[in-house]
Amino acid sequence: MAKPIMLTEEGLKKLEAELEVLKGEKRSEIAEKIKVARSYGDLSENSEYDDAKNEQAILEARIADIEATLKNAVLIDENEISNDRVHVGSKVRIKNIATDQELTIRIVGSNESNPKEMKISDESPIGLGLVGKVVDDVAEIETPGGLVAYKVLEISK
Repeated sequence: MAKPIMLTEEGLKKLEAELEVLKGEKRSEIAEKIKVARSYGDLSENSEYDDAKNEQAILEARIADIEATLKNAVLIDENEISNDRVHVGSKVRIKNIATDQELTIRIVGSNESNPKEMKISDESPIGLGLVGKVVDDVAEIETPGGLVAYKVLEISK
């Protein structure tokens, strides 16, 4: 059995929307490219045809990946998330003890991870270090830059 993939409702909707676009307009676009490239004749030396077929293979792989993710998805019910401990789906305000820098991050499943949006995977060093912590706990986390201690200041949904 495949490992369950934790998704927030937002992450689930994003994947479903992407899948719809890929199966609809993207498939149609690539089919048209293949049709046009075929009209150029000899397929053995037709780079447009090869490019379109490669693009089609990449598209179909992404569709299969999303479908597998959705099949194994476990929706995180944000109403059931308590604010007493850090869970997948929690928004956590933390402070780097060494620098006094505060960050607010959201702990998400690995498929939703996006550091630019401060969405941190529960499987990342920081995510693993924070899950299960309560307010005022200190998590010592081994990062690529060395050991960093974060104090949990606030947990919310």
